[in-house]
Amino acid sequence: MKASTFVYPWDVNGDPEAAARIASLGVQQVTLAAAYHSTRALTPRHPRHRIVTAEHAAVLYPTDGRWEGRELRPYTAGDWAPGDAFGEAAEALTGAGLEVHTWVVLAHNSRLGAEHPGTSVVNAYGDRYPWAPCIAQPATRAYLVDLAAEAAVRPGARGTELESLGWYGLQHLHAHDKTGGVPLGDAGMYLMALCFCAVCREGYGAQGLDADELAAAVRAALEPLWQGAPDDGGWAGVEKLLGEANAAATRAWRDETARTLQETAVAAVRAAAPEGFQILLHADPVTYHVGANPGVDPAHILSVADGVVVPCAGGPGLLTPFAETRKDAEPRKDAEPRKGPEPRKEGVIAANFGVVSGMGGSPGTLAADVARARELGATEIRLYHAGLASDRDLEAVRPVLAGF
Repeated sequence: MKASTFVYPWDVNGDPEAAARIASLGVQQVTLAAAYHSTRALTPRHPRHRIVTAEHAAVLYPTDGRWEGRELRPYTAGDWAPGDAFGEAAEALTGAGLEVHTWVVLAHNSRLGAEHPGTSVVNAYGDRYPWAPCIAQPATRAYLVDLAAEAAVRPGARGTELESLGWYGLQHLHAHDKTGGVPLGDAGMYLMALCFCAVCREGYGAQGLDADELAAAVRAALEPLWQGAPDDGGWAGVEKLLGEANAAATRAWRDETARTLQETAVAAVRAAAPEGFQILLHADPVTYHVGANPGVDPAHILSVADGVVVPCAGGPGLLTPFAETRKDAEPRKDAEPRKGPEPRKEGVIAANFGVVSGMGGSPGTLAADVARARELGATEIRLYHAGLASDRDLEAVRPVLAGF
């Protein structure tokens, strides 16, 4: 069972022992950040620093000429990842015998929203989410597709993992975050994620909705939650709050917008990549979910990409829809032809486990977690995150990987 761990270039560059230490974990692959959002990260073993502050979303390599004259373009990193930070780290990791895949964060960029506020998701109250580019806007979609192709296909990389290739919503921690006073479940988070920028308002109109009336309906639906009523959660909760017809129309617009962006971005990466280049998406099997692991239709995405990376911090249950879809793709005697897209029967289903105990990961239960994930159909695992974990966490991981 193939295992990969996530790593930042600054975990490796300037530390001559980093690549060998990561290889000694027993992973075969490293998923190395090539385009990443702003963050403050711990580097507990680096000989020169302990904290890295990435001040804004940035690409961690020199960009090419495709961005000349364009208003929306990626930002290069500052002193936290100068020059070709990705390339330098990739060379060291490859030299240690590791396969390198790129880790590309797409529709999550606070600086883009700050400098180009018109690109952001706008909720039903008129509040902008600067961290969340609206993926319905043509210029934003073109930016994301080109960023995916450039950042994914770096020299030496044998594959990519695309994060945030879909809708983003309220779920984004910010400096001294103060948004947890009213707990929102699936239903509330969906309503707070609905975008009312000019493009989305037209999109709702194409679904037979009046955007002003819809925004008013969303605000009315959310009012009981602000007053402390429980969020029933799930799609049934959305239908209860917003009404079945309104809910279905918003989902039709958003699902189609995300699907077509995913298709276009993956096609652009394939066109730029060498033969055999693997393309995976960080994904959730519930299409209306938003965030770093945006919702997808399992049958559709496994017909478009080479597989998915599935969050398992809350347990491995999200693997099941992908595994069942993959199983359905296996040829069966006398089976009726499948309707709709044909998923890849060899599609990767990678279970993503946190192994940083200080961030809620559970390296001590990794063996049992992986065993359960395999039972549910996982074909690979991902470990978040070799650079952030303590020595004790990494020591707990080694014997588990040695047993594969």
